[in-house]
Amino acid sequence: MSELETILADIKAGEASRAARHDWNPACQGEIDIRIAADGSWFHQQRRFQRDSLVKLFAGILRREEEEYFLVTPAEKLRIKVEDAPFIASLVESIDSDGRQAIVFTTNIGERIVVDQEHAIRVEIDADSNTPRPYVHVRDGLDALISRSAFYDLLNLAQEKERAGVGYLSVTSLGEEFELGSTDE
Repeated sequence: MSELETILADIKAGEASRAARHDWNPACQGEIDIRIAADGSWFHQQRRFQRDSLVKLFAGILRREEEEYFLVTPAEKLRIKVEDAPFIASLVESIDSDGRQAIVFTTNIGERIVVDQEHAIRVEIDADSNTPRPYVHVRDGLDALISRSAFYDLLNLAQEKERAGVGYLSVTSLGEEFELGSTDE
């Protein structure tokens, strides 16, 4: 089994365990003072979570509905606050899979994402600072902000292209192209 096949099998196993949770629709709903900061840190009543295992547990029951985030169990659905994206993609690697490049991100909770059509990269421009804010789709409407260092590593994998006389950088993963930004700005 290739490295990519192993990663994809691990991802598939995680998706199968989350599938049953997707149907949870508890009657008891409310709000809890949990916040995920823009740097990916989790806080309860303004105190940072000290145990990574607890963060991973809660991340597994995190759900996004429109612009709101919830922790959902069979018994409760509790709204939490997310400042930006709930996860940070802190590591990027390129894996060769039968002559095709696969880009793989690892998040701050150890979850791996293989970039493809369902797990797309998008880059927004921050209105205040005019700097790029790159994201990768993780699952179920949940995104990971790509860390600055991971974005620089991603740019090292990029190719310069041109469309209608405008230059841009893009990366390809499993045959899908993702635009990272203009080279003309």
